[in-house]
Amino acid sequence: MSSWIPALDGIEEKLEAGTVVADVGCGLGSSSILLAQSYPRTTVVGSDYHAESIELAREHAAEAGVADRVDFEVATAHTFTGTDYDLVTMFDCLHDMGNPLGVARRVRGALAPEGAWLLVEPYAADAVEENFTPVGRLYYSGSTFLCVPNALSQPGGYALGAQAGEARIRELSREAGFTRFRRAPETPFNLVYEIRP
Repeated sequence: MSSWIPALDGIEEKLEAGTVVADVGCGLGSSSILLAQSYPRTTVVGSDYHAESIELAREHAAEAGVADRVDFEVATAHTFTGTDYDLVTMFDCLHDMGNPLGVARRVRGALAPEGAWLLVEPYAADAVEENFTPVGRLYYSGSTFLCVPNALSQPGGYALGAQAGEARIRELSREAGFTRFRRAPETPFNLVYEIRP
């Protein structure tokens, strides 16, 4: 994450000055806590639909000494609260959701006019044959047996599919009303996107 935020146009300056960030699908709160530790003037609102994870996230934030700047709520990616965020983050979770287009539309509605959606997804090429690597094979297995069935079990009944590549994510963002999309830094395991209204 230390190289991803600086790669976003103008966002690190806002975080350093102090703003509010929505960390959607935060799970146990690790990403929310890291954001708060990295940017002490910024407040982070983490959300996840799993109540037990949110309970543990609150405990972890208290242990890390950032509970005064990190708040957590039990909410889905469709129902997280707040608007006018300078940054909405989603780390490795959009592909697990049953209605990714609806989620993208909710994020679009929650962003400030010059805000950004930092979306991190598993590394995948658009052509299936380009994913026949050790990492790609592992990700296809996990996606086929965990991510896709999980997404299809949720309301919406729509999954991005096993290893959605950049073209599919770009099209999804366009359908949701975003006008700017670019690939930010990447790793051998993740693709990092900067998506803007």
